[in-house]
Amino acid sequence: MKIAVLDDYQDVFRKLGCYSKLEDHEVMVHHDTVKDPLALAARLKDADAVILLQQRTRFPRAAAERMQRLKLISQTGRNVYHIDVAACTEKGIVVSGGGSGLPNHTAELTWGLIFSALRHIPEEVQRLKAGKWQTTIGTTVVGKTLGVYAYGRIGSIVANVGRAFGMRVVCWGREGSTARAKADGFEIAPGREAFFETADIVSLHLPLNEETRGIIRHSDLARMKPAALIVNTSRAPIVEEGALVRALKEGRPGQGAVDVYEDEPVLGGNHPLLKMDNVVCTPHLGYVDRDTYEKYYGVAVEQVLAFAAGKPVNVLNPEVMGKK
Repeated sequence: MKIAVLDDYQDVFRKLGCYSKLEDHEVMVHHDTVKDPLALAARLKDADAVILLQQRTRFPRAAAERMQRLKLISQTGRNVYHIDVAACTEKGIVVSGGGSGLPNHTAELTWGLIFSALRHIPEEVQRLKAGKWQTTIGTTVVGKTLGVYAYGRIGSIVANVGRAFGMRVVCWGREGSTARAKADGFEIAPGREAFFETADIVSLHLPLNEETRGIIRHSDLARMKPAALIVNTSRAPIVEEGALVRALKEGRPGQGAVDVYEDEPVLGGNHPLLKMDNVVCTPHLGYVDRDTYEKYYGVAVEQVLAFAAGKPVNVLNPEVMGKK
C-alpha cells in the first residue's frame, strides 16, 4: 500500500521503532499541514492509507468526497472530532482510532507553564542572554489555591503535584469528576462561580467534544482575581471564542499560559495571545515527546498493518465494513 503520514513537523516518524514495520509498503511523509480540503485531496490522491497524528489535520466532507483511492484513515487516539466520519463512511473509507497518550507528559508541561508564568522564566532567560540580571519578581505557589477543572487522567496528576507543593487544591467539573476528586481527598468548590473567584491558578483539563466546546465563558474568566493565572493545555475551543484574549486584556485574570490554539499550527506569530506580555505560549507541546510518539504512532502503524492483512482493528465506523 501507499501510506501518507501527515504533519510530521519534526521529521521524527522515520526515526521511530514502528517505522521499520512498514518496510513492505511505500511511505510518504509530509512535514507541514494542508488546511484547504482541495489541497489535502490533491496531496492524498495516490494514497491508500493516511496516518493522522492527533487532530493536526482536519478531514472534512469536502476532502472525503474527493478521495478516489484512499481506503483507510489511521488516527492516533479515538478523538475524531476533526474527521467527518459520516462522509468517510459514505465514501467507503475505514476510520481506525485506538490507543491513548500518556497523561504524565501533559501534566508535566502544565506545571512547566505554571512556573514559567509565575517565575517569569522565559523573560529572565532572554534578559540574562542580553546582559541583564534579575529584572522581575516571581510568585510562589505554596499556600495558593489551585483550581483543577476536570479531575481526570491529567487533572488528577496536576492536582496531586499541587498538593505536594503545599497548595490548597479545589476541583470542579461534572459529577463523576468531582466524585473521584472527593474520594481522593480533594476539596470540591461549592459552585462554579466560587471555583473561578477563589482560585489563584485555574488549570483546564477537559476533552473537546460537543458538550465541552465553549464551556469556559468570558463571564467565568471575568470572575477571576487580577493576580490569577489561567492555564490551558487541553484544547482551545473549550474556551468561548475570543473570551480568553478579551479577559486577559481586561485584567481578569492577570496572566495566561496556553499550549493550544483554535487553528493550528500557528505560523508567523499570527495569534493575538503571542502579542501579549502577560501570556506564556508554547506550540502544543503537551504530548510532544519521544515516548508518546512511539506509543501513538505504534498504534497507528498496527492499524495500517491490520487493515492490509484484511483484519482492520479499532474501527470507529464499523458500518463501513458492509461497503467494502
